[in-house]
Amino acid sequence: MNVIKKVGMTEQVRRFRARFVQGGGTLLGSVLTGRLLQEVVYEETGRWRERIYGPLTTLVLFLEQVLGGDRSCHDAVARGLSLRVSQGQAPCGLNTGAYCQARARLSAGLVERLGRVVAARLCAAQPKQWLWHGREVKLVDGTTVSMPDTKANQGAFPQNHEQKPGLGFPLARLLGILSRSCGAIVEWAVGPCEGKQTGETAVLWRLMDRLLPGDVVVADRYFAGYFGIARLYQLGMDVVIRQHPLRRTDFRRGERLGRRDHKVQWARPPRPVWLDPATYLQMPEFLVMREVRSGDLTLVTTLLDAKEVGKQELIDLYAQRWQIELDFRAIKSVMQMDILRCKTPDMIQKEIAVHFLACNLIRTVMAQAACLACLLPRQLSFKASLQILNAFEENLRHAPRGRLPACQDIVLGSIA
Repeated sequence: MNVIKKVGMTEQVRRFRARFVQGGGTLLGSVLTGRLLQEVVYEETGRWRERIYGPLTTLVLFLEQVLGGDRSCHDAVARGLSLRVSQGQAPCGLNTGAYCQARARLSAGLVERLGRVVAARLCAAQPKQWLWHGREVKLVDGTTVSMPDTKANQGAFPQNHEQKPGLGFPLARLLGILSRSCGAIVEWAVGPCEGKQTGETAVLWRLMDRLLPGDVVVADRYFAGYFGIARLYQLGMDVVIRQHPLRRTDFRRGERLGRRDHKVQWARPPRPVWLDPATYLQMPEFLVMREVRSGDLTLVTTLLDAKEVGKQELIDLYAQRWQIELDFRAIKSVMQMDILRCKTPDMIQKEIAVHFLACNLIRTVMAQAACLACLLPRQLSFKASLQILNAFEENLRHAPRGRLPACQDIVLGSIA
């Protein structure tokens, strides 16, 4: 790499980190280090020709496009022009063609890897008092998003089969795994809503290996199947899930632990069509499950010790599952991801990944603000945090090194 490109990359990395309050002296101020950011860009992008819209420049403009209220490519190009002028570089044109081509060239692996790296490092660095019994709790749920009605999008993400051709929009299913404590999106998958093995449970099965042993998975009753719970338990995780309505809970059976609280054995059901014989034989013949009920809410869990985890603690933990519904609503309404704009499946995947990366970067700033103010990240407003970050964008990106820490302190204090 030539010297000019290397110097330019270093400056871009510095401004990128400053934009999202990284580099300060706070506990979570080094979730995304400059060295890590450069390594990910080089490894995922490889060699590239020197252009107006290099990989990191394109990524920054794409992020600003999803964070801003306008969301148009013309707005992103205008931001790029303003950035070049502020750095003393030659101005570029306002034609959006070059920027759109740069977005198409942008490595999807770069965006997705950065999003997952930020989430993983944030979860690993968060204070222990934010955890539940010293363990990370992962919330699981799905949602859907629509997109432009193009032939390519319809081929990859067909519209609802009940809609007539030409009267509906392509629909994608998203499954997300989020941190209960800091709200980071640690894993996700995108797929169609129609066809075999496209349901949320099937998608979660493919993501289970990416979770960490020791995690506690909290999900709604759609995920209360025997094989999903057994697989998570085999991987070293515990679950707290609402009981499926088709499974009967009889508190006269099993080992009594308290009022409406007992341990029972679940027998392995017959092999379903989607599960191959080898994997089926690896599943345990019985699962020891704990069932608890409060009012009309019945939960099942692999946390069997009633002295270590009480019934009310399980009820309170499951109540926090609603946070993932609020998180998806924030991403889809505040960040306007409910209706995507790209016209090809590859770009749809990339657009979703950019939204999730932006969300994780905002969550990182919120976590810093909460840590400094002795609060919990969930006590802070996602929308207000985004508004403050956007208001201070120019100050953070262009503040002299000597004034940057004071600016970052104002941003974090304002968010808290």
